[in-house]
Amino acid sequence: MSTFLYDTTLRDGAQGEGVNFSVEDKLRIAQRLDDFGMHYIEGGWPGSNPKDATFFQRAQAIHWKHARLAAFGSTRKAYTRVEDDPQIRSLLEANTPVVTLVAKTSTLHVTHVLETSLEENLNMIRDSVAFFKQHGKEVVHDAEHFFDGFKLDKEYALATLRAARDAGADWLVLCDTNGGTMPWEVEEIVRYTIQTLRAEAPHRSIRFGIHAHNDAGVAVANSLAAVRAGCEQVQGTINGIGERVGNCDLVTTLANLKLKMNDDCVSDEKLRGLTELSRFVFEVANLTPDIRQPYVGQAAFAHKGGIHVAAILKVEESYQHIDPARVGNRKRVLVSELSGRGNIAYKAKEFGLNPDSVEVRQVLQRIKELENRGFFFEGADASVELMLRRAQPGYTPLFELLDYMVVVEHREGRGVLAEASVKIRVDGEVTHTVAEGNGPIHALDLATRKALLPHYPKLKRVRLVDYKVRIIDSDQATGATTRVTIDSTNGHRSWTTVGSSANIVDASWQALADSMEYALLIV
Repeated sequence: MSTFLYDTTLRDGAQGEGVNFSVEDKLRIAQRLDDFGMHYIEGGWPGSNPKDATFFQRAQAIHWKHARLAAFGSTRKAYTRVEDDPQIRSLLEANTPVVTLVAKTSTLHVTHVLETSLEENLNMIRDSVAFFKQHGKEVVHDAEHFFDGFKLDKEYALATLRAARDAGADWLVLCDTNGGTMPWEVEEIVRYTIQTLRAEAPHRSIRFGIHAHNDAGVAVANSLAAVRAGCEQVQGTINGIGERVGNCDLVTTLANLKLKMNDDCVSDEKLRGLTELSRFVFEVANLTPDIRQPYVGQAAFAHKGGIHVAAILKVEESYQHIDPARVGNRKRVLVSELSGRGNIAYKAKEFGLNPDSVEVRQVLQRIKELENRGFFFEGADASVELMLRRAQPGYTPLFELLDYMVVVEHREGRGVLAEASVKIRVDGEVTHTVAEGNGPIHALDLATRKALLPHYPKLKRVRLVDYKVRIIDSDQATGATTRVTIDSTNGHRSWTTVGSSANIVDASWQALADSMEYALLIV
């Protein structure tokens, strides 16, 4: 079995709240989808806006290695000759090998939304499909609101499919446009529909597809159910972006098809690029990745509980349903107050340390104590690694803070200024420096660097890329405990450190000092 994957990220996905692709964005995503091995890429609706028209114009110069590009539009307007419909002409001018036509299948939508007759809607379908078949196009017929229409008036919903079939449509795609149909309903209706239409025309090749929305949270399940019932094409978007709560997540769906249903929709090699593809689309769309997204999320193979970690150290599949490498992801072991000794031993190995040289129980106890005071080590691996290194016999800190002072004052005519002074010991030598900054933490950072740079020039390459503050016990108001997380980079590697205190400057210093010490330890 080999299901055809039809991606509509650039059209249906672009209708999601907060998503706004430029032409360049669309071209980049389309080429990445082509490289991945997507069978169909729906580029947009050329008759709806200049951006999509430009996309199709530029797409004609691209050599597509795997995918067939589709232009999306609706059937002709009611009581209009198909040749005279401007939207139909725009679809033709897009010059794509595939044209996807959306048509109403529900009597409710025909009479109350299109405000036309049931017979005219059938004529619109026949004329539009036939027109594009006469121009040599592969035609995908998207039967909008099919499942709701089937429940409302089964015979008319099937009549719309017959109209498209008899006019020569290559694909009949059944759409759960409102996203409210349940998987068992989808499987039953799809099976009935396919059996009925094929029995009527046994000598005609008719292929079916599914287009599911996720309003009830079952779009992936509905798509898999439809494939079980006979659909050979699945439409969806990367990461499930789309209107309202989104479309069927093609990432999760194709992984399930390949790994759970033995479907050859993509090769093993291409599947290993799935995580990278997912994150690429999130990045281009300027959306925050869902860390809990199945298969490709950062947390998809993250293990925190001590019992779980102890088990996977013995047998990986004990708490993992697949090898994460198959989808380009990786296993992660988290460290927290819920950890066991196995978590700490695993992290030591991950950092290239010998667990036997580390006081594992001592580090574990220290982590539990610190998390009780507001620290959070799950995303701060650099602070965890430093704790493990410091627990090794003979470890000598690269610098030692003796004193610091931060002053913030308002000066007339100059606004608010911050000044920090630090006294640091390095190799037995004490250095006292002062720096001004636009805030207390900025001033502290500059003063610390001024003290350390003569001894450690490599710190010139280190910069802070993010600084996050979280209030732990907000009920304490201004006396609340503060957690500070700092993300740093040296241009080659990135790392995260954490600090926590009732004093935001102290919490910041802890994270800042860890960040600089870690920078001096890595190559």
